[in-house]
Amino acid sequence: MTHGNPIPTSSAASGMPGPPSYGIPQQRTTDPAAPGETAPDTAPRQGGGRDRYLDLLRSIALVRVVVYHLFGWAWLTVLFPSMGVMFALAGSLMARSLKRPALGVIRGRIRRLLPPLWAFSVVVLAMMFAGGWNPLKDPDHGGTWGLIDLVNYVFPVGAPPFPWHLGAKSGLLEDTWAVQAAGPLWYLRAYLWFVIASPLLLWAFRRAPWPTLLAPLGLTAVVGTGLVKIPGETGNAVTDFAVYGGCWVLGFAHHEGLLKQIPRYLSISCAALLMAFGLWWASGHLGPDGWDLNDIPLAQAAWSFGFVVVLLQYSPSWRTLPGRLARWDGLVTLSNNRAVTIYLWHNLLIMATVPILDLLYELPFLQEDRAVSALDATYTIWMFVLVWPLIGAATLAFGWVEDVAAKRKPRLWPNSAARVRVRGSRRSSASGS
Repeated sequence: MTHGNPIPTSSAASGMPGPPSYGIPQQRTTDPAAPGETAPDTAPRQGGGRDRYLDLLRSIALVRVVVYHLFGWAWLTVLFPSMGVMFALAGSLMARSLKRPALGVIRGRIRRLLPPLWAFSVVVLAMMFAGGWNPLKDPDHGGTWGLIDLVNYVFPVGAPPFPWHLGAKSGLLEDTWAVQAAGPLWYLRAYLWFVIASPLLLWAFRRAPWPTLLAPLGLTAVVGTGLVKIPGETGNAVTDFAVYGGCWVLGFAHHEGLLKQIPRYLSISCAALLMAFGLWWASGHLGPDGWDLNDIPLAQAAWSFGFVVVLLQYSPSWRTLPGRLARWDGLVTLSNNRAVTIYLWHNLLIMATVPILDLLYELPFLQEDRAVSALDATYTIWMFVLVWPLIGAATLAFGWVEDVAAKRKPRLWPNSAARVRVRGSRRSSASGS
């Protein structure tokens, strides 16, 4: 995928075929050639540049994930369903890439995913082994299977093993740090399976778009409600695939132009009804954390699906961030270029803030009860303040691995597009993640 300024053109002007028709009334759109107007998403783009609106959504999703894992606010899963958004964006990009031979696309996606995972796994496994964990003797994962499962730290087809408790509760890190550190790896597993399944899913979508789009919701109603129970990690993997499969295929619909063919009032109305159903279902199936949709698969699937429909239906397809958003351009570019690094490391870095902040209690001016109480009351806020420099440090230390995985020149802090001169009539473009 490339950075750059995409030039919207009409299908007729570019000589390229227009988007497929799915037998539904088309929404009226502004003439893409009209001055001062933004071309519809279905218009081909010269140079295949990035859509900055989608980049902004990915950045918001990453920030929301960090905030949620730090503060634990259940309502954030309703305010902005980050994982559904991230899977939808990945699905859209995957559909775009599958214009090329499928095997090469899958191989390229896997190649970009694995080296950042390996860098993370080396550090985390070293910490686990140094803490005394022996996968052969683990009561939860132990024996030969526990050893075999270590392969998931190399190629995440399943759930990696980790100790539920490691070290002392009074140690430098809390004794559940390994669980927290390995928590984000479920996303890589789901992403990998979506990538592998995408050629078949896209084939099915182009032949039967509506059944393919809605099938994951139906599957979630079966496996995500207890109607059919699949035990163990296999059940978790199937549930994840069902819950977020609709969002992944919505990415296909966005890229293929299906959403833009639906009258906006119709798609938004249907999305609102689906989201209302999700909230209604959640109200009757609240988990231990209340309105945390992560604990309510069918509510998560319905709410995320409807939410993504709204976001993509109103997608403005920006070539550059407009107005005041332009001041965030560097951070949006950085977070998109280092999305895998940020996601992999953020949980471990959240926990790393604790021993650092605990040093504050040793400062002379914080020995009074009032000062200690003030620090106790604002402790989580200080964790939030400190985690971002730590994420920045991890980006500097490990982010370049994403460039190597993508066969790009390594950059320590890629917060701007790297312009590349291209001979001939092609416009300059920039390497992206």
